[in-house]
Amino acid sequence: MRQCSGEQVVIRGVVIGGEKPLICLPLLAGKKVDLIQQADEIKTLQPDLLEWRADCFEQAEDQEACLDCLRDMRKKVGQIPLIFTLRSHLEGGQSTMSLKDKLALLSEVMVSGDVDIIDVEMCNGTDFIESINRIKEQTQTGLILSYHNFEWTPSEEFILDKLVQAQEMGADIAKVAVMPKNNADVLSLLSATDRARTSGVKIPIVTMSMGAAGAITRLAGGMFGSDITFAMGEASSAPGQLPFADVKRVVDILY
Repeated sequence: MRQCSGEQVVIRGVVIGGEKPLICLPLLAGKKVDLIQQADEIKTLQPDLLEWRADCFEQAEDQEACLDCLRDMRKKVGQIPLIFTLRSHLEGGQSTMSLKDKLALLSEVMVSGDVDIIDVEMCNGTDFIESINRIKEQTQTGLILSYHNFEWTPSEEFILDKLVQAQEMGADIAKVAVMPKNNADVLSLLSATDRARTSGVKIPIVTMSMGAAGAITRLAGGMFGSDITFAMGEASSAPGQLPFADVKRVVDILY
């Protein structure tokens, strides 16, 4: 039986941490016209959530261009909850913005009301995250605090500690994504997820083991406590993502 999170997050009527794990699809195009077209096509799949990987946007450092694109994207996707992610190059993304510029953009994005959740890496540091938390409280925007390792899988204890740390730092959702070298690494990720869910992490959890070896975590991770899985729409935002139709079929069978 699936373990639900102790504290659920409800966005536009969508429950994160409930009886069924949710499927999120990424928006990755570099140009606005392609992004809007991608959003229009992907929404027909009826995903539970969408994530705009704004670090892939060619004008990500132009605040007005970013906000303009976001306004049109919101109109296009309607009531599908939207995650805004400006993934740092330090954790597998394309953004090299300074912390000052990144905070300024995220602040405006949150104030706009056009996004529902932002994803921020814990490696940005305590001061940065405290600033984000202050804006979060004013705007009622959800916050994912995340850790990504595209090289290897840290120990089970390390993964568990990261999930606990995210909760302690004010996250509404805690996320860890790691790269396995073998099946034992995949089991470590799943075990850490299960332990987090049963030993004190009350907020929703998102965990995944990337690459082909970790694909099972994108399908069955929800049985261990992971509340969101990322699938592939038109393109993949991380190694090992599976096509949306395949993930949905398995999720419907398992849960």
